[in-house]
Amino acid sequence: MSTRLKTALVVVLLLTLTASVGVGCSRKAAKPKTGGKLTAFLAEPKAIDPYNAQETEGMEVVANIFDGLVKFDPKTSAIKPAVAEKWESNKDATVWTFTLREGTKFHNGREVEAKDFKFAWERIANPKTTPPSDVSYHLAPIKGFDEMQAGSATELSGVKVKDKNTLEVTLSYPFADFIFVTGHPALAPVPREEVEKDPKAFSEKPVGNGPFMMAEPWKHNQFIKIKRFDGYYAEKATLDQVTFKIFKDEETAFKEFEAGTLDYTKQIPTGQIKATVQKFGESSDGYEATPGGDVLLGAETAVYYLNANNTNEFLKNPDVRRAISLAIDRQAIVKTIYEGTRKPATGLVPPGVVGFKKDAGKFMKFDKEEAKKLLEKAGFPGGKGLPPFKLSFNPGAGHEKVMELVQANLKEIGIQTELPPVEWAQFVTFRQKGQHEIARDGWTFDYPIIDNMLYPLFFSKNIGKDNTTRFSNPEVDKLILEARQETKESKRVEKYQKAEELILNEVGAIPLNFYAHRAVAQKKVRGLVYSPLNITYYNTITIEE
Repeated sequence: MSTRLKTALVVVLLLTLTASVGVGCSRKAAKPKTGGKLTAFLAEPKAIDPYNAQETEGMEVVANIFDGLVKFDPKTSAIKPAVAEKWESNKDATVWTFTLREGTKFHNGREVEAKDFKFAWERIANPKTTPPSDVSYHLAPIKGFDEMQAGSATELSGVKVKDKNTLEVTLSYPFADFIFVTGHPALAPVPREEVEKDPKAFSEKPVGNGPFMMAEPWKHNQFIKIKRFDGYYAEKATLDQVTFKIFKDEETAFKEFEAGTLDYTKQIPTGQIKATVQKFGESSDGYEATPGGDVLLGAETAVYYLNANNTNEFLKNPDVRRAISLAIDRQAIVKTIYEGTRKPATGLVPPGVVGFKKDAGKFMKFDKEEAKKLLEKAGFPGGKGLPPFKLSFNPGAGHEKVMELVQANLKEIGIQTELPPVEWAQFVTFRQKGQHEIARDGWTFDYPIIDNMLYPLFFSKNIGKDNTTRFSNPEVDKLILEARQETKESKRVEKYQKAEELILNEVGAIPLNFYAHRAVAQKKVRGLVYSPLNITYYNTITIEE
């Protein structure tokens, strides 16, 4: 069926090997309750309309109210059929044909058809969509994408509706990993009639085709409510409703959890992880809430990093960025802030992603003396001549404590810094516009292949979108494009690894640690799965009586 089966199996193996294993306390399992309501913490998303789904908050909602052509196994990230029951590609992976299953429905009752994918994708690729999509680059390999972006075409010429249930996608170049791209929540089908009826209303109450549907319009900074969709084509959700309660900070949300008014939070505050494990027990596989363990500490395919603006007058010098990277004690951050649950970053690409390379970056070690030498080489001995850098962060998620440790480390080599907070609602745009000097940042893989980091974050054409470091290197661009067009997996991975090596040598970004879950559910919650891709799947949840 899928030409990517081999890769998917490798992903399964890697994620199995890297899963966090814990020992939980035992207790007698109660009888699961059918129905029920669940409350979960969510920060205010940027968008819940799939065409602009880009950060984990928005995708948490989108992934539960929409299904795309394929989906990822919630624990292993292996590719599984969704709306597409089968797919195939030609020999050089330039033409992909998807056969849709019969009977999948939108929440308005209409059957999902191939034309709904074409409409959804062209809505993303069209720069006249208001506001323009920040994730349009996912469609860049498709024929006609560049023309749509330039305004010389109104459709993706490479997307053809062969019949009601057959979608054919022609790419501009071979891309053997394209099947992974189709699993991104943003590429779900969208009913044209609902969008065109009232685009604003659709953005507040999207009509999807997933196991849950919107219960009412999004109440900004208050809550988002979704309810079970009984017309779902696959196994239906047990819960009647999920309410995402929106809080500005994790501490407030955790207090609600401790008071019993919140059933689930993905963010145990720093300093309280071990105490929470002692009280609730630890999930045996790190990903699912089960009897005996409700704290989830599984490894994530995600990296926490410092986003140094490569176009800044001083930070554009690679030796300054190298010095900053060498001055940071990553092990101390992991031990002090995350209680040892995370791992110090050794490169950009985390374990669990095909092509992960241990110790990929030579400027990732902690070496203050070498950092001082590089500052002197750059013309700033002891930091003299450098202005105080602004270490920006979004407050309320423990980032300030990380930035305080970074600030102390940099002071030891003569670099002075300030710590200005930027509210999350503005933080994404703040970085996209290059208004930062150094900002905390993080990247969770949308799909577990190296391309999903290197292309959006470091390909020069994506500056102003996800390439917020504003990194630009023609050789890296060339390697990424060559890797995308390489059909042999070993050669493809080799090119991506070479690109990662070049980025790390210039310290285009400064990785600090590889993420791990720090989530907890109340003991009545069963079957909640929080995936390595940082999405929680609510359709598998039951509530104990």
